[in-house]
Amino acid sequence: MTTRARSFDAAAALYHANRPGYPDALFDAVEELAGRPLRGARVADVGAGTGIATALLAARGARVLAVEPGDGMAAEFRRAHPGIPVVRGDGDRLPLATASFDLLTYAQAWHWTHPDRSVPEVRRVLRPGGALALWWNDLDTEVPWIAAQDQRIRDFLGVIGLPSRESLDGLEVTTRKVRWSRRIPLEAHLANHASHSAFLLLGESRTREFTDAERARLLSLFPDGTVEEPYVVTLRVAVV
Repeated sequence: MTTRARSFDAAAALYHANRPGYPDALFDAVEELAGRPLRGARVADVGAGTGIATALLAARGARVLAVEPGDGMAAEFRRAHPGIPVVRGDGDRLPLATASFDLLTYAQAWHWTHPDRSVPEVRRVLRPGGALALWWNDLDTEVPWIAAQDQRIRDFLGVIGLPSRESLDGLEVTTRKVRWSRRIPLEAHLANHASHSAFLLLGESRTREFTDAERARLLSLFPDGTVEEPYVVTLRVAVV
């Protein structure tokens, strides 16, 4: 799993340029379920990657620190967000003081941890009444063309095999779904897929084989070359 998690390092610029952001409604929901505003909160964004979520947390007024294990991702983070501090580490061994944060966030990152280690670290680092917020931003497979594409990806890649997202033993969790969409060029849609770990490990030649075939299919649906990507963000919040 470490090899797969670290596959992003060689593609950090591709990741940063093409991965989706997050809607304001997500951060409204984080505030509601955590029971406090982000403004002024001490927040650690763990598995921060290139800082897509970190920057949005900072824009909401959080005093945010990023935690990122990967060399390439941390370098891209520093390039993109020179004003936000980033430290090296991961969710299983947080390089953070005990009882020092109001909120820990994991944007697309909790599934890379080992919950038998990461849950105790959450309890250690959060202040009393602090909250853990995890979220995943998935293309909405209730939309027919997304469902068809998702099946093609599964057929092409075979078993993907990410760890469970449900591993939050001992924490009382509230779940919220947030739907949103973005309009982007078709090439950015394809590059978004290419930035996922399964394709990064597959290699450039095989990935191009998939994206070339997908480009031809999607141009019949989006002849102007602009794709509207519909998303569902699954947010899970636990107050500790």
